[in-house]
Amino acid sequence: MSRVFFYVQNLLGIGHLRRAAVLAKAMAEAGLAVDFVAGGMPVAGLEFGRARLVQLPPVRSADERFSALLDERGRPIDEAWRQRRRAALLDAFAASSPDILLIELYPFGRRSFRFELQPLLEAASARPDRPAILCSVRDILVEKAKPGRAEEAAALVERHFDTVLVHGDPAVAPFSASFPAASRIAEKLRYTGYVVEPRPAAEPSGPVPEGEVLVSAGGGAVGRPLVEAALAARPRSAARDLPWRVVLGPQYPEAEAARLLASAGPGFAVERFRPDLASLFGRCALSISQAGYNTILELVAAGARAIVVPFSAGAESEQGVRARLFEQRGFVTVVEERALGPESLAAAIDRVLAQPRPVPGGGLKLDGARETAAFLLEAVARRRASRHDGAGQDPAGAGESRRP
Repeated sequence: MSRVFFYVQNLLGIGHLRRAAVLAKAMAEAGLAVDFVAGGMPVAGLEFGRARLVQLPPVRSADERFSALLDERGRPIDEAWRQRRRAALLDAFAASSPDILLIELYPFGRRSFRFELQPLLEAASARPDRPAILCSVRDILVEKAKPGRAEEAAALVERHFDTVLVHGDPAVAPFSASFPAASRIAEKLRYTGYVVEPRPAAEPSGPVPEGEVLVSAGGGAVGRPLVEAALAARPRSAARDLPWRVVLGPQYPEAEAARLLASAGPGFAVERFRPDLASLFGRCALSISQAGYNTILELVAAGARAIVVPFSAGAESEQGVRARLFEQRGFVTVVEERALGPESLAAAIDRVLAQPRPVPGGGLKLDGARETAAFLLEAVARRRASRHDGAGQDPAGAGESRRP
């Protein structure tokens, strides 16, 4: 069985981890053995299917501005920690001996992890049986403030990577729109379509009434302003008499979560985590949520009426760009974070409730997980055929059609 070594590092929310988990499950279902190498804090309830979880010493961001990296005890990481972590990663890679090395986001992000990713890439490239080396990246990148970063990333792709799998659709958001050096690596780009769970991750964990207002804060790490605004908007809106459900997320601040859980009354449910959240989007009268990649795509797949509030703290731009693109296509209604308040949100609730539901899927290509798995299987087959024929390696099919 061909093996994939899939490196994923989440720092603040759990969006990267959730999307990667969907990919890992699709790879395993397609017949690939997957070592899912996670570098962030463990997230309870997240399913990886038949993929084997390899947990590195975990690290997280100190805050939403990524001011520092903290270990599992909340201490800033130091050089000794980096050495331990690098050794753990390289040992895991050597033990895996994969046919494919798949790295999520880097070199388009996660620059703080060059201390381990550059040695990983060098080790992979130096192997006599060099694996195919690919990057898995979402459709839109965070805008880089420092000049030269895009050129630096493109140079790393040219040097180490066979293919960059872009989980999006160029008709909606070409990679060049958020990555200025895309033309340098155009022959290595492959658009897979969007990655979304093809079916609910779990059956509903309890009775769920249809026609409720569903408020969700993603992972919860930065969701408190959204939840507070939604609760204050409730009595001001046309949805005041509907049942409301608030899903806080596993990273929502503990003290505030406890208060909300204790204060829930009739017609108002508060939950910490719902593994079946995606299945609720198709049943609700209205969803109010953040605008992460996973959430927006699940809303589109469900055909839900949706208000989204893009996270925009610090230099974050990715959620806002995608949310506005999807708003232009009639999938969601955007309330900007800087304008978020009870009155603005209540007005948006009234507008969206008066609109018809969008068509589920909206014509978007939403089978990116399956396409990714199929492409990886093709890459392995090409790699083996190349070795058998004694020809020069083209392990991931760089230069072929960039859309599956």
